This record gives sequence, structure tokens and C-alpha cells, in this order.
Amino acid sequence: MLPRLGRDHIVPLAKLVVDYALQPIVEINTGYVYGYEALMRGFDRLGLASPIALLDHAAEADVLVPLEQMLHARAITKFASLPDAAGKKLFINLDGRALSAGHQILGSVAKVLESKRIPASTLCFELSERYDNDAEPTFGAVVGTLRTMGGRLAIDDFGLGVSELKLLCDHGIDYIKIDGHFIRDMAQSQRKRLLVTTISSLAHVLGIRVIAEGVETEAEYIACREAGCDLVQGWFVARPTCEISEILSTYPHVVTARAKHRRDRKTDELLIRNQMAALPTVTIDAELPAVFELFRQAPQEHFFPVVDDAGEPRGLIHERDLKQYIYMPFGRDLLNNRAYQRRISSFVTPCPIVDIASDAEHILEVFATAQGSDGVIVTENLEYIGVLSTAALLSVINDKKIQQAQDQNPLTELPGNLSITDFVAVNALDGDALRHLCYFDFDDFKPFNDRYGFPHGDRAISLFATLMRRSLGGPGVLLGHVGGDDFFAGFRDHDPAILRATLADLLDEFRREARKLYGLEDQRLGFITGRDRDGRSRRFDLLRCSAAVLELAPGTVTSDLDKIHAAMARAKSQAKHEPGAMVWCVFTA
Repeated sequence: MLPRLGRDHIVPLAKLVVDYALQPIVEINTGYVYGYEALMRGFDRLGLASPIALLDHAAEADVLVPLEQMLHARAITKFASLPDAAGKKLFINLDGRALSAGHQILGSVAKVLESKRIPASTLCFELSERYDNDAEPTFGAVVGTLRTMGGRLAIDDFGLGVSELKLLCDHGIDYIKIDGHFIRDMAQSQRKRLLVTTISSLAHVLGIRVIAEGVETEAEYIACREAGCDLVQGWFVARPTCEISEILSTYPHVVTARAKHRRDRKTDELLIRNQMAALPTVTIDAELPAVFELFRQAPQEHFFPVVDDAGEPRGLIHERDLKQYIYMPFGRDLLNNRAYQRRISSFVTPCPIVDIASDAEHILEVFATAQGSDGVIVTENLEYIGVLSTAALLSVINDKKIQQAQDQNPLTELPGNLSITDFVAVNALDGDALRHLCYFDFDDFKPFNDRYGFPHGDRAISLFATLMRRSLGGPGVLLGHVGGDDFFAGFRDHDPAILRATLADLLDEFRREARKLYGLEDQRLGFITGRDRDGRSRRFDLLRCSAAVLELAPGTVTSDLDKIHAAMARAKSQAKHEPGAMVWCVFTA
């Protein structure tokens, strides 16, 4: 507790000791710094355990508003000292108890921003969910003023608050910061991954960006990326620091982690780029006559994307919302009158936003949830690059289905490498399930092909595909054809003992049935004579198939597909020398 004298002089005392640390918030795909959260430091020198304790004391002493004004000025000053602050965002906290004086606080913030020559679009207020912000009667008006300034709004600690969904529904929220409770150990929890994915999808439908807080490990970062988060902050990226010299403009280890764990979505990305329309944009601080001119030059368009000074989309501006002013007497004059206070921000409507790296099915899901939407805004590194209309999105989905059909092996009609890679990538991240990845490979298939010809080889391949469907098909299973004499089977939550026995029976049955593909003399001898890969003549056993099984126990999570492939290659090589033609390995991440 502060002494009585300290409680009466909270603001001057805080001014003497409080400093701000900046923690980078980075783009999840590039590691490039998008902005910083300003975190209070020095409160402990006042004998307080947390920043909240300082704010509570100020509220009790009725000096919360001047304290907030001082803190905001100090945070902005710290941010302004960054050598590359231009284009970055500053996230600062706003205590809900000070919202009754919201216009006063915004006025003082505007003066500080102007003195530092920082655009208002740089600033984002984080609303703590310790209080019901929407219960304050002036809250809507304060949000409107912030919008007119060009500032932004975020819900902090999303998932723990009392009025979050009401805020999302009724006000123009720009960001939600998912609380670290849901991020912690997310890679090992299917429930958390499902929850974060659902929150991200909902946010994107509403045109809201998602920030994952408290990301401390590479596994959590990868899980956040797979769940659709746009931005991350936490110790995995960088710890908060008061030293400007320690802050970087980009964090290469994030890029490295993404490259190491990247799932191949190039096909979807190419389809999206081919169908996307690069509509011209309107900047949010432009004058309304510029919008009228755009619609005049492109009468076939009914809306245009609105972006901020950094090229980040804020929503759409529709011709229909301006028509009443275009056709009413003196309507344009009224809009051009600054005293009327109608700016472009007054006409912006939310629009679903997706990243170019999103898969097509996710984009369709986002679009379908946003009823009445004119399309989907597409971004790359959070900057606007184009719009997908309804027709364009349907074309993307149709083209992808055609490519998936082309991926299917024409001989066996089993899914090919795209489906196999996707199954492995998704299930390798699901630590709640017991998973088995099995690769099959014929032994001595080349000599058989050389002796009997490729039609006979195709019969052997078709035979194994038929036996595999009959023995292994069922729920939680993907059967695939890698190509040639290589096959794949993926399993979720199968009993290991039963699966081992089933696989052994499959290998035995194939060996018996494949024997019938040989001539009677070769069957009698039990071998054929042929040339190996070095051209030397030698004996080869009759055809069999070997199997390498990789078991991923519950709790084992990885996005490093190269590591899985390396482990599988070792197991496949070993299986060819086993009497039972099968090797069973437990994968360790």
C-alpha cells in the first residue's frame, strides 16, 4: 500500500518512476514488426505489484484521468523515439473506468500525437475486459470520435471478459488479442486449437485482425499460424524491453520457423491470385470528392476497398451509401462541408478479410458465414492486394476440385500426394490423437516388371490397392497412392496391436496373391533371375511388399515434415531387410 501522502500525489510520483517497455507484435508469416504494445514499468518502485494496482489507487483517489493522460503521453513519447516508428502501430491500454472522460483523453492524446508528428492511425487503444466498457453511456460516442480521428480499437485478453461478443456486435473493433491462457500449450490441445481457429474465423468474417498473446514456444507459434491468427506477440518473438537499441524491425527466427514448417499452399495461392480483382483503393483520410471521382471513372463497380496510410484494409465504401447525397439538393456540398463532420470513415462498412496464404476452403467458410457480403478482401503481409467476388471464389473452389481430381491416381483411383501431404501435416499437429503413418513399398519390383512387362506390373499395383481398401478402409483412415509401387495409409486412434496384426495379414495376403502373377516355373522355383540396378545378373525373390509404420503418440506434435520424412526413409530401408517385411517405429519430435 502507498502511504497516505503517496496516494494524494499518485500522478507526480508515477511521473518520476514510470517508464514503458515495448513488446513487438509481428506478422505471423514474415516476422516483420507490425507494431508494439506499450507495457508499464517502474510501478514496483512505488511498492506496487502490478500496473493494475497503480490504476486502482488512482481510481480510488479520483485521479485516474490525469494519470491515464500522463501514461499515454509517456508511451507515445517512447514509441516516437524508435528510428523506424513510421508505419508501425502503437497499442496502449485504456482503463474502462476512464471512459466517462473519453473525449478528454482522446483530446490530450491527439495533441501529443500532433506534437510528435505521428498520424492518429498509428494509435490503437486496448480495452481491458476487467470492466463492462459498453455499460458506459458515452462509450459509443467515444468510439465514434476515435474513428473520426483515424485511431483503432482492440479487445485485450479476449476470452476472459464480460462483454466481448457485445463489443464485436455493436462496435467497430479492429483487433482481438486472444488471451495467453488459450495459447499456452495450444499445440498439445485440440480443444484450444479448435477454439482459437473458431475465434479467428469469426473475427475474419467481421473484418477483424487476430493477435495471439503470450506465444512462448515455436510449437505455439506454428499452432497459432495453423489456426489462422494474423499477428503474434510473446517471448518466442521477443521480450518487452525499455532499451530502444534492443528492438529490431524484423525477427528472422520467426521467418525460419515458418519456412521450416510451411505447408504447401502454393496451388491455392495461384488460384486465388488468378481470380482476384485488384480494385483501386480509397485512403481513409481522403476527401469524399475523390470517392465520387472513382465511381465516375468505374461505373461498373459498386464498391471500393478503404485502406489506411499503411495500405491495410479498413473495409468497403459502397456507392449505395452515397447515393442519397449525390441525388439530394446540395448533397455534395453538404458532404464537403467540414462542419458537417462526415468523412470517409463514416461510410466504411466491415468486410471479411483473409490472407493470400489461406486455403480456399477456409476462405469459402469465412465468406459463407458473412451473409450479405459483397466479397472477401485479400491481403498479403496484412496489406490489401485485391478482392475476391462471389463468382471468383466459386471459380477458385471449382478449379481446386479439378486439380484434386487430377491428383487422384488413374490406375488405383486412390488420392495422391496432395492429399497425403495434407493428412500428414494436419495430423502431425494433433497431439490429442494416437496416429500411425504407414508407407508401403514393393520389394524387387523392377525385375518383375522387366521380366513380365508393365501391364503385369500394373496388375500387381491394382491388386495391392484392392487388398488395401478391403483390409484397411474405414473411419479415421486415409489410403493413398504415392506413385508407382509406393502406397500410404494414415490412421487416427487405432489400437496398435490390432493395427499391427491387420497390416501383417495384408502383407501376407499380397505375397500369396502376387505369387499367382508369375509363371508356373517361376512359382515352382520361388525366384526369378534378372539384372539389378548395376546391370549384374542375380536371383530375386518373388514379389512382396514391405511396410514402415511411424507411430505418433498423444502429446507428440511437430510441423517439421522433413523430420517425419527422414524417419520414414530410415524405417522403409530397414523394413526391406526384416523377415516379416515390417518395421514399427515411435516418432519423437
